[in-house]
Amino acid sequence: MSPLIAQLSKYATYHRDSRNIQTHFVGIPMIVLAVFVLLSKPSVSVLGVMLTPAIVVFIVSTLYYLSLNLAYGLVMALVHGVLLTLADNLALNSTVIWLCWGVGLFVVGWVIQFVGHYYEGRKPAFVDDLMGLVIGPLFVVAEAGFLVGLGKKVEREVEAIAGPVRKPVLA
Repeated sequence: MSPLIAQLSKYATYHRDSRNIQTHFVGIPMIVLAVFVLLSKPSVSVLGVMLTPAIVVFIVSTLYYLSLNLAYGLVMALVHGVLLTLADNLALNSTVIWLCWGVGLFVVGWVIQFVGHYYEGRKPAFVDDLMGLVIGPLFVVAEAGFLVGLGKKVEREVEAIAGPVRKPVLA
């Protein structure tokens, strides 16, 4: 089993309810953006280049995603690059506005996540394994691809381990 399938399927076992997955499409990008926002304000000059903790997190996470799978890693670099650019722009604001955006996105994103896990009837993956915090954004990208017909082989392999996504039964 590839490292990508191992990580996605482990995370997916906590995310089989389609409503939970839908909340993750909103909550996880908000949380990632919030983290980038909060890490974009402090900076230090390294060899004449301004470096922020957000850039370090971007580089380290991109290298990790690339180590799992080249294609998914490149998509993650693109998605996180867009979020990092938005975060850098928000960090240009006053400290109060910067903090309001960062903390606000973080709190609202987590509220949305916990609503999803209420539907799931299961705790978030990171409670048992902190790597869930890193795999969550990758899971969202993979699930988005599955919805539009991409990554069918990956989807089949993940579902063979985690089971199919459940749709709610309407009365």
